[in-house]
Formats: sequence, C-alpha cells, structure tokens
Amino acid sequence: MSRQCEFCGKTPQVGNNVSHANNKTKRVWHPNLQQVRHVDKEGRVRRVRVCTRCIRTGLVVKPV
Repeated sequence: MSRQCEFCGKTPQVGNNVSHANNKTKRVWHPNLQQVRHVDKEGRVRRVRVCTRCIRTGLVVKPV
C-alpha cells in the first residue's frame, strides 16, 4: 500500500537535513495519513487512507 492520500494525491516529499556545519543528508517527509471509513457517492462504506487535511476540510464523508 503506497503512502498516498486517496483524495488529494499527497505523497512523501524528499529534501535534506542541514546541520549547523551545513552538512546535507537526505530525508523524507511523509503525509499524515489516517485510515478512516468513508461513504462514497453510491452509498457504500469503505476504508480509505487519507491525509488529515482532507479529513479536516470535509472531503471525507464519514458514515452515520
């Protein structure tokens, strides 16, 4: 299972750790993904991996 949001498509980003001595080493920022139950347009309930931003903005419709 990939570390990708099923709604916005947010994926891990890469960059550098930069020390005080300006040494650079690779690092990764992962999106904050949560597995939640979601009601789709057909009314089916399924589990999706979505980022917390999509949950907070209301893109994920939770079952009642």
